[in-house]
Amino acid sequence: MKHLVLFLALATTVAFAQAEEPKKVAIGKAAPDFKIKDSTGKEINLAELTAKGPVLVRLTCGCLGCDKELPYFQELHTAYKAQGLTSLAIFREPDAKVEAYVKEKKLNMLYAVDTKGDSWKVFDTKVMPSNFLIAKGGQIVKISAGCDTSGMIAERLSEATAKLTGADKVEVKAKVDAQKPAAAKPVAK
Repeated sequence: MKHLVLFLALATTVAFAQAEEPKKVAIGKAAPDFKIKDSTGKEINLAELTAKGPVLVRLTCGCLGCDKELPYFQELHTAYKAQGLTSLAIFREPDAKVEAYVKEKKLNMLYAVDTKGDSWKVFDTKVMPSNFLIAKGGQIVKISAGCDTSGMIAERLSEATAKLTGADKVEVKAKVDAQKPAAAKPVAK
């Protein structure tokens, strides 16, 4: 009986220690050591990118939801590129599918393919899409997980990027929504 009580106490202690273990990727922490190859085989090194300026890493797939969000993230990239923002989209789809998608959508940002999902492990997330805004120097300042086809995630990231870069905030949602055909615009209630 003593052994059982001792075993249960030890098991409970281990369980609490694991449950309280802080996430390795979190706001205020350094971005993970991360490298990936782009479609041409050139290495993309996150530390080198963040040494130059802020970086937005987007783990995505190009599904219908991610596809609807893409214009907002393209606008976000365009809006802050002159202030040093680098956007990196990492797709979890086969190379050929991504190449066709990139051409069709005229993707205007850096991208890579990770069909095995290793990037999701490095960034300690299972949610797709997930966005990580990283300040110059490598500190994570904002994490947004999940899909919002209305553009609000990109809008909140625009606000955070403006603060990081010292630029005026760009209303990326309003800019993209203004470009949509009238039939595609959401109806106000």
